[in-house]
Amino acid sequence: MTNRDAADQAYANSAYIPDGESYYERWDAAAEAFRAAHADKELGVAYGEGGGQTYDMFHPAQASRGTVIFLHGGYWMAGSPRMFSHLAAGAVAAGYACAMPAYTLAPQARLAQMADEVEAAIAEIAKRTDGPLYLVGHSAGGQLVARMGCADKKAPWSTRVQRVMAISLLSDLEPLRETTMNDTLGIDEGEALDESPIRHRPQNIPMTAWVGGNERPAFLDQAMGLADAWDCDLTIEAGKHHFDVIEGLENPISPMMRALFRA
Repeated sequence: MTNRDAADQAYANSAYIPDGESYYERWDAAAEAFRAAHADKELGVAYGEGGGQTYDMFHPAQASRGTVIFLHGGYWMAGSPRMFSHLAAGAVAAGYACAMPAYTLAPQARLAQMADEVEAAIAEIAKRTDGPLYLVGHSAGGQLVARMGCADKKAPWSTRVQRVMAISLLSDLEPLRETTMNDTLGIDEGEALDESPIRHRPQNIPMTAWVGGNERPAFLDQAMGLADAWDCDLTIEAGKHHFDVIEGLENPISPMMRALFRA
């Protein structure tokens, strides 16, 4: 096995999850069903001029207690908020609005541009909402929300952020430079340094790294690396892999949601 083969296997997920390829179809179906059943929603709200610069917003039945902002994964190359609409269920049931921004994917955008777009999306959502903000992201989305927690990303809305929760995140991008996916991502040495949360000082915002106990060892290392570097909370959820670890977001009283809203 070559070094590149080993790097690819370290960050492969579907091949190491039973029936892994079926999750994409299951997510699509669950997300579509949630959108159809949830009346108070706004879809495709623009936050910028780019075609992919939109967000979906799901509102609770009562006055909102705040807003959860969720960023999807897909190795910065795939996925969209519409695949994960059902993950808003837990926040909405708990009385929070849930916004799900899209961002331009590679190769059309570099990681730094994606982070800039996420900043712009959060700023626009913050202008439209009151109360606390909670930033949640999964996988590549976990890297992006962790970047929002870095000191160099401090923004006017940062003081409203009560917690950043990075689920199965990529905190250090350097190992990804050895993978085949980097043919598309184009992460160079400078970008790996600039866009890796682990290479930055954190803001004074509560941070939780969350990862499944059955994930690939590389993802466990990435979560533990951020927890060590930032001295932040770390949860390794027993029995969960990279795809089912996000299911806690659907349940307002799951351990994941309780940790998100913990004061």
